[in-house]
Amino acid sequence: MSQEYRTGREGEFTYRGHTLEELQEMELDDVVELLPARQRRSIERGLSVEKEKLLEEAREADEEETANAPLRTHLRDMPILPEFVGLTFEVYNGQSFERVRVEPEMIGHYLGEFQLTRTSVEHGQAGIGATRSSKFVPLK
Repeated sequence: MSQEYRTGREGEFTYRGHTLEELQEMELDDVVELLPARQRRSIERGLSVEKEKLLEEAREADEEETANAPLRTHLRDMPILPEFVGLTFEVYNGQSFERVRVEPEMIGHYLGEFQLTRTSVEHGQAGIGATRSSKFVPLK
């Protein structure tokens, strides 16, 4: 499953044949037609009140404001729209809010895709109550 975005001959970003400036000037309904099916369906079925509020906050905010005070959200399932490019969000990962700066290549994905919820586990030595076999630690 590959997104159709490229950099043109001049190194200009395009998403499904449209430049970033064209995407940002389009109406939401026109942009939705370009999104992948899952994101398109979630928007066509209607955005929730929380998602509408986040969209309004993003429209009112500018890049310099969000660099210092990012928009905080729990909405990991919010599709990234062209209006979000350049803004900084703090997305909740289940434990804390982590910063995500939206780049043009992220259009059509979800906010939560760029903030992982699981970390890699590094096990230590066996603790109290461990069985004899699990206490064995190789010397090498």
